[in-house]
Amino acid sequence: MSNLKDFLVVSDEVKEALEQNKPVVALESTIISHGMPYPQNVETALKVEQIIRDNGAIPATIAIINGQMRAGLSADEIDYLGKKGREVAKVSRRDLPVIIAEKKDGATTVTTTMMIAHMAGIDVFATGGIGGVHRGAETTMDISADLEELAQTPVMVICAGAKSILDLGLTLEYLETKGVPVLGYQTEELPAFYTRKSGFSVDYRVDTPAELAEIFTTQQQIGMNSGLLVTNPIPEQYAMDKDTIDAAIEKALAEAKANGIHGKESTPFLLAKVAEITGNDSLESNIQLVFNNVALGAKVASEVCRRK
Repeated sequence: MSNLKDFLVVSDEVKEALEQNKPVVALESTIISHGMPYPQNVETALKVEQIIRDNGAIPATIAIINGQMRAGLSADEIDYLGKKGREVAKVSRRDLPVIIAEKKDGATTVTTTMMIAHMAGIDVFATGGIGGVHRGAETTMDISADLEELAQTPVMVICAGAKSILDLGLTLEYLETKGVPVLGYQTEELPAFYTRKSGFSVDYRVDTPAELAEIFTTQQQIGMNSGLLVTNPIPEQYAMDKDTIDAAIEKALAEAKANGIHGKESTPFLLAKVAEITGNDSLESNIQLVFNNVALGAKVASEVCRRK
């Protein structure tokens, strides 16, 4: 009978850190293979790992390589994923058994990164933005698996809010129904990925990494098995004008509809189209908000370790 160790490989560095109760921050790989062109994707991924190290934690980039779930990649493996780009399958929960069984490569989404991080024993995961309820979901039922994963997998996810291409109000309603706390880091307003403002409120404002760690630890101690969503606004100097980004999103949504783009192809298409419309200003904002999130992730992971 097979067990998890037959499918999950934790790098020596990450394994040692976990055994010694040192802070580890999980990172997704979709942003490498599907988020931006080579070599910018690899340069960004390596810089993200360095920022985590600079803030006192160990990075664990997560992906599937040759059918193995991997927690912690080498620079060469990150380069491999970056070069293959969109040839690498984008893997959500439903895809995981197929990609593993067929020994293929896979770039992990928020959903599968949470799953594999939890399997490996990693508590904190930092990313750009989560998926959510898509606009028009009342007829299409297009709702990201990320929300279901947050409802059932006890990992803290640090992001810049749900991607602003989504229906943010319905996304918050869905998370409330599933019992997932939505915390704002030093803000009472839900950030909207490229912008600091959305017009929607978070459940609670939290002002320090220590507070975030205390809430997460308490959530685990009282037996809640859901995740914890921390929304961290993009730094002011990199935030985009709300009217500019909203106009770009509306144009991208219209083009997606005209081209019949839907399902898991929607988000990569829309983000790429928004970047094209904004002259790549949105791509630079995307990179900077990830840098901001992983720095916070390292600090929170250190605080979580202190409570173990």
